[in-house]
Amino acid sequence: LSLGLAAPPTVRIVHSGLACNIEEERYSERVYTIREGETLELTCLVTGHPRPQIRWTKTAGSASDRFQDSSVFNETLRISNIQRHQGGRYYCKAENGLGSPAIKSIRVDVYYLDDPIVTVHQSIGEAKEQFYYERTVFLRCVANSNPPVRYSWRRGQEVLLQGSDKGVEIYEPFFTQGETKILKLKNLRPQDYANYSCIASVRNVCSIPDKMVSFRLSNKTASPSIKLLVDDPIVVNPGEAITLVCVTTGGEPAPSLTWVRSAGVLPEKTVLNGGTLTIPAITSEDAGTYSCIANNNVGNPAKKSTNIIVRALKKGRFWITPDPYHKDDNIQIGREVKISCQVEAIPSEELTFSWFKNGRPLRSSERMVITQTDPDVSPGTTNLDIIDLKFTDFGTYTCVASLKGGGISDISIDVNISSSTVPPNLTVPQEKSPLVTREGDTIELQCQVTGKPKPIILWSRADKEVAMPDGAMQTESYDGILRLVNVSREMTGTYRCQTSQYNGFNVKPREALVQLIVQYPPAVEPTFLEIRQGQGRSITMSCRVLRAYPTRVLTYEWRLGSKLLRTGQFDLQDSTEYTVSSLSRDSYGIYNCNIINEAGAGRCSFLVTGKAYAPEFYYDTYNPLWQNRPRVYSYSLQWTQMNPDAVDRILAYRLGIRQAGQQRWWEQEITVNGNIQKGELITYNLTELIKPEAYEVRLTPITRFGEGDSTIRVIKYSGKKILNPHPLNFCSFAAGEFHCGFEDGNICLFTQDDTDNFDWTKQSTATRDTKYTPNTGPNADRTGSKEGFYMYIETSRPRLEGEKARLVSPVFSVAPKNPYGATNTAYCFSFYYHMYGQHIGSLNVYLRLKGQTAIENPLWSSSGNKGQHWNQARVNINPPTSFQLIFEGIRGPGIEGDIAIDDVSIVEGECMKSDQPANNLRSGAVGTLAHIRLIPVTILMSVLSHQR
Repeated sequence: LSLGLAAPPTVRIVHSGLACNIEEERYSERVYTIREGETLELTCLVTGHPRPQIRWTKTAGSASDRFQDSSVFNETLRISNIQRHQGGRYYCKAENGLGSPAIKSIRVDVYYLDDPIVTVHQSIGEAKEQFYYERTVFLRCVANSNPPVRYSWRRGQEVLLQGSDKGVEIYEPFFTQGETKILKLKNLRPQDYANYSCIASVRNVCSIPDKMVSFRLSNKTASPSIKLLVDDPIVVNPGEAITLVCVTTGGEPAPSLTWVRSAGVLPEKTVLNGGTLTIPAITSEDAGTYSCIANNNVGNPAKKSTNIIVRALKKGRFWITPDPYHKDDNIQIGREVKISCQVEAIPSEELTFSWFKNGRPLRSSERMVITQTDPDVSPGTTNLDIIDLKFTDFGTYTCVASLKGGGISDISIDVNISSSTVPPNLTVPQEKSPLVTREGDTIELQCQVTGKPKPIILWSRADKEVAMPDGAMQTESYDGILRLVNVSREMTGTYRCQTSQYNGFNVKPREALVQLIVQYPPAVEPTFLEIRQGQGRSITMSCRVLRAYPTRVLTYEWRLGSKLLRTGQFDLQDSTEYTVSSLSRDSYGIYNCNIINEAGAGRCSFLVTGKAYAPEFYYDTYNPLWQNRPRVYSYSLQWTQMNPDAVDRILAYRLGIRQAGQQRWWEQEITVNGNIQKGELITYNLTELIKPEAYEVRLTPITRFGEGDSTIRVIKYSGKKILNPHPLNFCSFAAGEFHCGFEDGNICLFTQDDTDNFDWTKQSTATRDTKYTPNTGPNADRTGSKEGFYMYIETSRPRLEGEKARLVSPVFSVAPKNPYGATNTAYCFSFYYHMYGQHIGSLNVYLRLKGQTAIENPLWSSSGNKGQHWNQARVNINPPTSFQLIFEGIRGPGIEGDIAIDDVSIVEGECMKSDQPANNLRSGAVGTLAHIRLIPVTILMSVLSHQR
């Protein structure tokens, strides 16, 4: 049989697992419904050659996770314990480079029902100037679900319906779209004090049971109220334990109490006991607002909050400001000088400063003025103004910051004022700019700072607005050195160092620039490339420079292994080539091209080999399985060769086979005569396989270079018609067997006869027209599958009585087994037929022999209604030469006359006697050919055939 080879992909999604409903065709989309927590399993069945790559993707069903896209690269997508957010549309995409990718999708709907919640609200209305009092209560029931929930209300055991009680109204708020059901009790009456139940139902879809919640309404029902038995705010020292106590002061039913923190979650060490919250050993990170919330589903929850403040003192700094009325940055006798101290303090209102000179306390005076800066301008800052500086004012001034609450260590800052107190200056040592380093090294950028005191130095990028390596825009340094670890090429550029006012003079910043040059070896392409080529042919390898610093003095060298082939220097070009004009066994191997600069080398590697590419197994044909003896089976292995012309001619294949689970391979060589063409199908029949074992098969091409790439597949025994919904080609005739279930696209190479009145139609119950004629035709294929296909004749109008439809099989080749003997060989031809309906006509089968196109020998015939079931016919045939079989359906007197056939087979050996039906040829047929005994035959089969 000729078979199509390279084939674009097809795809179909099948489901297993725990679906509770599958709608196959609803507005041309498939919806798969599953209960939350069950296991979703979708399998993507593909065909195509070469074997397509499969990819599962998902577009989410809701806006909240619309941008998630996860991929799974195998046939089966399995999600155990599926959650509601995993619903959505799942796509299976298959592509093998031929034609467009095949894509199919299925929508997964996850069903769930959460516990319902009842909340109670009331409104109290009072008319002006009248002692008229009305109290109305609303019971609201809410449950999250998919599909939408249906609510019902009960008072005690009584079902409440709209209109059943004048004092009760049941409605849905317009804006909630069915998510809420409200029970309104108007002008509350004594009988309204009762036990109310809300039942939420999704009508038992996916076997999800109804859920109920109850609420007892009484004259004491009230919303919650609470109080906190703590101060607000609470100021504590770090390390202390703190306890917050929240108590309920009202509410029926009794409210539940929860603690929350405004800035994220409660600290991990928190201990909760009812309304009491304890934080042992508190830290600054635990500070913030803590709220107690009481809820009993009546009215609005009650909330009370307190703020916890943890004392802290940190980051002490100072600066010296020379006389602002003179344009001189130096301190001079007779002029003013100001010393400022700053700390970060929590809480800021507890901060106090005290000043000392040479260890003795200082008080504010006319010549030494102590002030505190406005907190809005510069928080936590104190100043000492020395008016009219005298020589006797030189000395060490100390400011001490402390918190009134105590428990926190003071911060003490010393500032020395003397004749040597001078503003800063910045220089860069001559050998420290430009700095040249290599990628991956550690480097120190240095700015020398002079002056007393020495201020904090700020480093930043001067050439562009980018962050420093630590992520900040500026990096502080106390000694003027910036240390860069694991330098990268992106760090090349100009860096600015500048003085800050902190711990120095409050004057215009001094600046200096440092240039950094990062050298790196050449980046090249390709870093690795495999080249396959046969002996005697030429190859050219090219290595290109993408980036390098420095770019000057680039040299290259080509090597095969350790052998130096060629060296040279780059001028203006950015690549170098090396050509092998005629490959020999010695010139295969790994070629390296090294491109070198001062920083190192970049390398292109080329693996030059004569290895043949891997063969590709052909999956899309149903590989014939046949049995010569009860305990063994045979298998027709088929493959194509990938890129057969890329290397030397393939001389043979090494075939390895082992039983699944075994370690040892049994090997043999299959000789190949002539050249293999691209896309050519190669067939080899495996025999003596033990039923029902599966086998691993390994195939390795061999050229004069040696072994090529192997490929492995698993083959399995299957004695039954395959019900797997692959659109495979269920058509074969080899080693004495032919089976056809009409499942493939080309109906096993059967063709429609041009001389008849109408055609046979391929159909499955799942795909048939909804307007089909009732009371005739099958309701499943022969195996009982709704998805399985069969062939039938449609006898509805415009068909007329006596019109014929003829289906012709492919040609089956046979040849004499023994040219000298006359032993006969029989074949059992069998098929299933379905003839149900009051207007059934006739079904005839003919045998057409090669060279006798005008003569058709009647084999079998049947007429009339045979009931709503499949029947099997079996006939022995002995064709002397190549032959075809013809199925002829004849339309009866009306539209209820559909005739169908399925599962046609031809098997070597006579039909079993007990199965042999009576030959019911209609009268007037030309002889009976139930047993045609002619010359012995066998089926032509090549051990290794190239089918073009």
